[in-house]
Amino acid sequence: MTLYSETDTPKARRDEPWTVGRLAGEIKGALSDRFAGKVRVVGEVSNLSDRNHWFFSLKDEQAAIRAVMFASAARRVGFAVRDGMEVVAIGRIDFYDAQGSVQLYVDKLEPVGEGARELALRAMIEELRGLGYFDPAHKKPLPGVPRKIAVVTSRSAAALQDVIDTAGRRWAGCELVLVDVRVQGDDAAPGISAALNYLSEHGDRHGIDAVLLTRGGGSVEDLWAFNERVVADAVFGCRLPVVAAIGHETDTTVAELVADVRCATPTQAAMTLVPERAVLEQQVDQLARRLTLGLRQRGDHFRGRVEAAARHELFRRPERLVAAAEHRLDQLAHRLHAAPARRVEAAQRRIEALGRTLDAVSPGSVLRRGYSITRAADGELLRSAADVAPGSRLTTTLAEGEVASVVEGAPPAPPTPPVPKRSRRVRPKTKPGTDEPMLFA
Repeated sequence: MTLYSETDTPKARRDEPWTVGRLAGEIKGALSDRFAGKVRVVGEVSNLSDRNHWFFSLKDEQAAIRAVMFASAARRVGFAVRDGMEVVAIGRIDFYDAQGSVQLYVDKLEPVGEGARELALRAMIEELRGLGYFDPAHKKPLPGVPRKIAVVTSRSAAALQDVIDTAGRRWAGCELVLVDVRVQGDDAAPGISAALNYLSEHGDRHGIDAVLLTRGGGSVEDLWAFNERVVADAVFGCRLPVVAAIGHETDTTVAELVADVRCATPTQAAMTLVPERAVLEQQVDQLARRLTLGLRQRGDHFRGRVEAAARHELFRRPERLVAAAEHRLDQLAHRLHAAPARRVEAAQRRIEALGRTLDAVSPGSVLRRGYSITRAADGELLRSAADVAPGSRLTTTLAEGEVASVVEGAPPAPPTPPVPKRSRRVRPKTKPGTDEPMLFA
């Protein structure tokens, strides 16, 4: 593209400077004209930055170009991308005005060669294993008798007819609901994941008990949609139990590894989910027999309890129990009426006993036994004759009346207690020349 021509542009126009925006617009237009469609670029991933959107460079021995892959496209990449990996990037060339750089806007990434794709698949499987996607602890149990099953497959798939025939033959009471999706091609993985996410969120409202994800056999490329990361995430996050049967018995996809139950064929998947009518009838008969036996045993148990109650004295001769209760009530009433009087009588006896004890130790009682009390003139109680002097006036209280007296002489000295005599120890006599005691007749 020619920006300007000296022969067609006046001199004033040739000398006039361009704005940066105008120059950027011209470059952007030139790139749009030259690269009108998508390009396929093979190169090595470098400086990968995962910030929801992917920013990286594609390089080879001669050059490098910036690339960006938006989150909506990055989520559809079915393998783990890392620095140093050789890939084919499919996208459009455009000029980014804000940074003044040419960038490749990538819509799809493919690993280079079949071996690279298998390597990327194994790397993703190891990543999912580390995240617990295959852990049996996360597997949900299947419903015993499902009422409604959502079959996620293509309307034209042969696997759908196998599922319908098998389910109808085993038990017609189970309803199948088709969720029509593409099962191969570039748009298959987003459609399958969207269907599973919808069933996870709204399945209960529609009465869905389980999900059957299936398709018939095919080449590795035909089944590759079930190896995509978005499908694995949808299967793992589905709140309903998922049974997966993809391809033939020898084919194993990531979706089957993540599913709660993996079956070899669509027919086996239908047999796993839909119970057989004869088996259900047998289970119903067994439950009916157990219920009948249980009711009979409980009836016999309660009949025995009624008969035992009928033999009880309460039902045979209730008047005796009533009479005994009345007699007991009369006794309690008599004890209740007599209790206050007995307690008052006991209290009176205790008071009288305490009065007698108090009277026995009173001063008057002591005086009546012949004792007296002597006080000095100031009323002080005398306890010793040494406490008075000649001429002191004393008052002696007897059991009957008082006697006044005057001390004439000094009180006699208290008698000296006799000194005990010391006993003399008599040493026993011994026989001459021996230590033997001498015995006397």
